[in-house]
Amino acid sequence: MNQLRSLFLMIASFFFLSWFGIVIYSYIHLGHLRSVAGTDGLLPPEYNGSAVRGAHVYAVNGCMTCHTQQIRQLDVTHADIDRKWGERPSVPLDYLRDRTAFLGNIRIGPDLSNIGMRLTDPMKLYQHLYEPAQMVEGSIMPSYRYLFHLQKIQGEPSAYAIVLVGPHAPQLGYEIVPTRDVQDLVAYLLSLKHNYTFPEESHTAP
Repeated sequence: MNQLRSLFLMIASFFFLSWFGIVIYSYIHLGHLRSVAGTDGLLPPEYNGSAVRGAHVYAVNGCMTCHTQQIRQLDVTHADIDRKWGERPSVPLDYLRDRTAFLGNIRIGPDLSNIGMRLTDPMKLYQHLYEPAQMVEGSIMPSYRYLFHLQKIQGEPSAYAIVLVGPHAPQLGYEIVPTRDVQDLVAYLLSLKHNYTFPEESHTAP
């Protein structure tokens, strides 16, 4: 009986220490973070409604499986900065506006922390999502064409129709338009910009 009690206490202690380390320790060190005043408003800036919905589309389509959203610290490597993925390392305050922080843990594709700074044209993102290999030679990213709709042109072509060439172009008289889901996803990707700086004390991780 004493051995069973000892085993139970050991298991309970393990779970308590794990919970304390993940929840309480993180809250003590990060729970006090608040938005800070910038020249154009609070930082980090809030997402708009479309970008909030787009974050959900990003999650349900598993984008974090192949992409990270964290520029690594300079004491680890300068590679992220050298690749122009970001102008500075990510800090905890960068994720204050996120309901879920899509940090990721593997990079099959490039980091997306600042994709809104690197790709500012929505059409380029639509084309990339529809057929990645057309935009980046040798890309192994899967196509997300199920987020688009093929429709017959009625009168004037849609202003939202994406431009495709070669074998991916729709047949004559038809066009491919983005669904609401992919419009929201693109709005979210365009909002991923860490082109702001925090007060100096915020650059030091708590």
